[in-house]
Amino acid sequence: MIRIAGINLPDAKRIDVSLTYIYGIGPATSTKILDSLGIDPSTRAKDVSATDANRLREVIEKKHRVEGELRHQVKMDIRRLKEIDSYRGTRHQKGLPARGQRTKTNTRTVRGNVRHTMGSGRRKDAAKT
Repeated sequence: MIRIAGINLPDAKRIDVSLTYIYGIGPATSTKILDSLGIDPSTRAKDVSATDANRLREVIEKKHRVEGELRHQVKMDIRRLKEIDSYRGTRHQKGLPARGQRTKTNTRTVRGNVRHTMGSGRRKDAAKT
């Protein structure tokens, strides 16, 4: 099992897919890293040699910002937007979409699955008189 940046990569998956389990590495970055190291993307993670795994670990941890460091940077960027009272910062504070999506409908992912229509969420009377 290969461990990179505190993440255990799944053994049964291809190495290009298993690298995407690391926060900050997507499919494009994964293939770019593998091409630069000369590792075949179709090999399984369990079949990668120890030297290749060490080279992967070095490249990812030194040249790419991943996991905790990247999460901290994103958090600090959002905090900066809130402090300077930008539009995007106020949208983050209110818990609303920050990238121009409509809010009359289709904001279930940001607001949570809250329904604000007449019949939804209405409680049934326990005993009618």
